[in-house]
Amino acid sequence: MSHVMQLHPQYFGPRMREWLTRRLYEEVEGTCSGRYGYVISVVEIVDIGRGVLQTVTGFAEFRVVYKAIVFKPFKNQVVDGLVTTVNRLGFFADVGPLQVFVSAHLIPPYLKFEPNTNPPAYIGEGQELQDTRIEKNETVRIRLVGTRLDATEIFAIGTIKEDYLGPSQQ
Repeated sequence: MSHVMQLHPQYFGPRMREWLTRRLYEEVEGTCSGRYGYVISVVEIVDIGRGVLQTVTGFAEFRVVYKAIVFKPFKNQVVDGLVTTVNRLGFFADVGPLQVFVSAHLIPPYLKFEPNTNPPAYIGEGQELQDTRIEKNETVRIRLVGTRLDATEIFAIGTIKEDYLGPSQQ
């Protein structure tokens, strides 16, 4: 991966590489690109190119090549997420930096929405399913049905309407 950085003239000198390294971590980690996904962490800086001075501003422009740990979800991937919001339309779960929406149509029919519980939850119907619930802060296993990549964000829709998916059993 590579990133183009501009460095102010006040940082020119013996510690210039240190400043570029620090700025790379600040600018790149935690961001999302449609091409690579979420950049979790910069692992290694492979090369810091030769700086090119810009005559108008006096800044130097550097092309930095680096290796990073990224998270790019794909269709049909099975992930574990933490439920953040539950409503009658479905629920949202966070899978690391990715937020996944699971529609009520993609939740098994034995899980019914109970708005009167506090917090609202999907609760299993039947004698053996009474302990099954999906509520806020619950861990859920989800299969991603689809993903949409934007320039700076990734959107995902998931399902729990299959075997071995749904609320995690403690």
